[in-house]
Amino acid sequence: MEEFLDSLSGKQAQKIAWVFQLIEDIDVIPVQYFKKLVNTDDLWEVRIQAGNNIFRLLGFMDGEKWVVLNHGFQKKTQKDTQEGDSDRRG
Repeated sequence: MEEFLDSLSGKQAQKIAWVFQLIEDIDVIPVQYFKKLVNTDDLWEVRIQAGNNIFRLLGFMDGEKWVVLNHGFQKKTQKDTQEGDSDRRG
């Protein structure tokens, strides 16, 4: 996770820090920023849009108030992986 965060530009890092602060400060977090992924036991996603870039940070809940993020990536397309796989099958 540290490598991913270190690879971001200053503006991208600022936007991610802003979303982290939002998640920490408000009681009801909009799903556009934070949601539980469907069909998972307890996988959560922090979603960040910085300009034309979309980032996803994945993690899990550790108690009621803590989120442990363990993976981050830049989303390259609007299709999700499952849609892309079904398109290739035919």
